[in-house]
Amino acid sequence: MTKTLSTPTSSVDLPLFLHDDHLLRAGILKLLAIKDSDIRILTLEQSRDAVDGGLHSGGAFSATIPLVALFYGGFLRLDIEDPTRRGQDIFTLSKGHAVAALASIYAELGYFDKKILRGSRSHASLLNGHPGPVLPGVHIATGPMGQGIGVAGGFAIAGRINPRFDSYAMVGDGELQEGSCWEAAMYAGQNHLDNFCVLVDRNNGQLDVHNRTLFPMPDLNEVFRSYGWQTHDVDATQFDGVVAALEQFRFGPRNGKPTAIICNTTKGYGAFSDFMNKHKVTMSEPLIVQEIALQEQRRAERVDEFLVHLERVESSPEGKRVAELLRNTAETMHLDVRQIAKGALPSVIGPVLTKRVPVREKQIRFDHAALPKLDLGKQYSAAEIVTAAMKVFARDSRVVSIDSDLASTSGLEAGVAAVDQRRALNVGVAEANMMLVGEAFAAMGYNTWTSTFCPFFNWQVLRRIAVGQQERLEAIGSNDGWLSEGHGLDLTFLATAANFETRTNGATHMGNDDATTFDAVAQLRIIDVSCPQQMLSIMKWIMGGNQGLVYVRVMRTGSAVLYSGDYTFEFGKGHILRQEENDSAVVISSGRGVHEAVAAAKLCSENGIGVTVVDMPSVDEDLLVALYNSGKILLFAEQNNGYLWQNFLKVIYKHRVQATGSLKRVLTVNTLSAEGKAQFIHSATYEELVEAFELTPALIAKTIQAAVLENDE
Repeated sequence: MTKTLSTPTSSVDLPLFLHDDHLLRAGILKLLAIKDSDIRILTLEQSRDAVDGGLHSGGAFSATIPLVALFYGGFLRLDIEDPTRRGQDIFTLSKGHAVAALASIYAELGYFDKKILRGSRSHASLLNGHPGPVLPGVHIATGPMGQGIGVAGGFAIAGRINPRFDSYAMVGDGELQEGSCWEAAMYAGQNHLDNFCVLVDRNNGQLDVHNRTLFPMPDLNEVFRSYGWQTHDVDATQFDGVVAALEQFRFGPRNGKPTAIICNTTKGYGAFSDFMNKHKVTMSEPLIVQEIALQEQRRAERVDEFLVHLERVESSPEGKRVAELLRNTAETMHLDVRQIAKGALPSVIGPVLTKRVPVREKQIRFDHAALPKLDLGKQYSAAEIVTAAMKVFARDSRVVSIDSDLASTSGLEAGVAAVDQRRALNVGVAEANMMLVGEAFAAMGYNTWTSTFCPFFNWQVLRRIAVGQQERLEAIGSNDGWLSEGHGLDLTFLATAANFETRTNGATHMGNDDATTFDAVAQLRIIDVSCPQQMLSIMKWIMGGNQGLVYVRVMRTGSAVLYSGDYTFEFGKGHILRQEENDSAVVISSGRGVHEAVAAAKLCSENGIGVTVVDMPSVDEDLLVALYNSGKILLFAEQNNGYLWQNFLKVIYKHRVQATGSLKRVLTVNTLSAEGKAQFIHSATYEELVEAFELTPALIAKTIQAAVLENDE
């Protein structure tokens, strides 16, 4: 690996901290204290250069000692040249507000040039108020939302599959008020993720009140232990306890328990001015000058202490050996050991080691002949197709599935587990954690599938994942970005029981509003599946790789096959299932609504009215404009809040110069109220629902016939 910080540069085999020599250990702790000053100075300089002059000082400074101990103490195995190479340890900064401290460390280690620390939070900067993949070496976008710990847990799961590695995360005690943290904690303990280490920045504050948490937190040691964790309660105002706890995790025997290190400190710890003991501050230039000067003075004192200690070491019986170990350790900590003879120990920033990472091959290899063959005369459920197909796709070890207690409706777990149950996960009733674990596997290059009912996907989690995906694409597309083609997320959200498929389960389970809600999430591709053959083709399309974030809405119960075996799905393309030259109207639908539209067209045909039927699983802009310009009556018949119709309006406005049709000939039948407002749907059978919302074949035909008659008049 390039610039590996965990491997001692001496010829001894034991990690440096595990030597019994107290002089060696004391010297390393003094070096960490020097490095602590270096990172604080770099962090303060960011405030001087930030576009808003701001700094999240409270969390950045309280996190500095644990971060310095972790990154400079010889615990992490890192390949800084290629941060995406499998087998190295992964760190996740869940409490994203500490990004300034992490960025200082990353610049010094060589992930990027120091100049990136300047002008932070500006539109042109890679260094935002929270970390994200646009910044070299950062795997996911985070903030104080309690989600990074779940992704880090996902990394730990992946780290148990060869090549093995450890996953580390830092969380804040403020974000531990988020429920998603405890979904992740429960899963990690239950599944014995003893390669997972979480450092809790217990600074006893949050945004609104900097010296206490608004929610009275219980004893975190007891809470984590109750979920099957091993815990350490340490004083994070000095290095001794943090280092000892990290030693126990990294070099001690693994006992089947994840590790939580509770790092007790205060907001802004390590600053001189109490002005910095807050969540975020905007610092004046005089205050920055004062603070940096005092930090530099403290650093000089720490260097003097180390040099005195080094003299003492050299006079001991094994002085030469220990002194050489300390010099080598100082070098791995980015301290200029050549200056020791001059009574100095300056920091060394860089050089930049991270390069544009190698291209990832994302196409899943599979035997096409082994995929299921569908009979046009039979009905199949989506779960049947998914299970049968996954038994073929999952032979490629890059395919992973995560369910949340609804595996029987998705078919994912049964299919993947038939090949390798290690890659067929079920997180229980914890949808947020399901999505976070999925993101982790996708970030590592897996073709990842997650599944639950349509309304159960967490919008907050989905949005943050999409932010990270966008930053990945920006890093890939930039001329000097660190990511290459294939490093976007291949993450599919298999949304079961779409439209009217939930039926009698109740309003909270109905999937009539999810598509219109999630349509606002950037980078998300939405697909509404109408046919088992279409489902199979969509799966093959996703297995082609590099399809990004895909939200696939599927039927729960069986349906007839609409397409033959040579059907090929293309995102952004609709399909004309039925058409005659003299048709008077067009019905546009998706999902099971397509089957009702086909039946309605047959009824209209019996009455002498020709009707074209369009299946639009994803929005087809060109086809929508062409249909609008056809002069025919258009009817959007949807078993939801009008996802296609709302997109049609946006498309027509976007292409208004080319669009020459008339909205008078556009009709809608969907689940919006009579006033066109969104609403939820109560329990009912499918037959009752299509009747109530006038979406039966007979009622669709009746609407078309009335419109044609009115148009003829």
